[in-house]
Amino acid sequence: MLARFSVAYERFCRLLVTIFVVNVAILAHTLMGAVVLGFLPSLAATYSTFRMWLLSEDRSICAKEVWKTFHGFWKSEFKRANLFGWPLIVLWAVIIIDCCMMSRHARNSFDIAISGVLLLLIAVLVMFTCLVWVVRANYTERSVWIVRTTLAMIVARPLCSLLQVGLLILTVLVWVQWPGILMVFGLSLPMFCTAWIVYSFGRLPGMDIHDRMEQSTGRARNQTS
Repeated sequence: MLARFSVAYERFCRLLVTIFVVNVAILAHTLMGAVVLGFLPSLAATYSTFRMWLLSEDRSICAKEVWKTFHGFWKSEFKRANLFGWPLIVLWAVIIIDCCMMSRHARNSFDIAISGVLLLLIAVLVMFTCLVWVVRANYTERSVWIVRTTLAMIVARPLCSLLQVGLLILTVLVWVQWPGILMVFGLSLPMFCTAWIVYSFGRLPGMDIHDRMEQSTGRARNQTS
């Protein structure tokens, strides 16, 4: 019992170190890319690093390995992540501007209905923005295929989508209540939680906890036979 607790505690501490190192890597590599060009590759590298950690056997990689892994993903994703992410940023800007204009100038029921549709669109776009980077880290497909798969997952995996909404609300509450967590772990912590939610409930081929459980069960059967 004590041995299991010690192992679990060690893994938890290693996970916290990994999340902290990734947060520092996000800040450093964003600055390396002059912020504008460095942030989106940092997002892509973060989810790729967390995917690698979730799929690893013992999940005991050290801080140096985490940094090297992140840096490798960042360099490989520098161009593709910017090409993929900037249209999404432009879409966000257009929707936010439209929503602000409608809320200021709404005068009749039709304008109010349009504002409600825009708010619903923002909610869907929030979930899409959080999940699309995880899907993208798991597949080397074209952007259109990634977008279509993410939208399908939002509808087909309602538990995953609801957990993501709950995570966003919880993240804001935690940051307001304990700002130190934001300072230490930054965006890295909610991004890891997003990757873990998709890994546990998204049922993505190649990134599914059930595949890991089946493999563990198969190994146990082979050892006992």
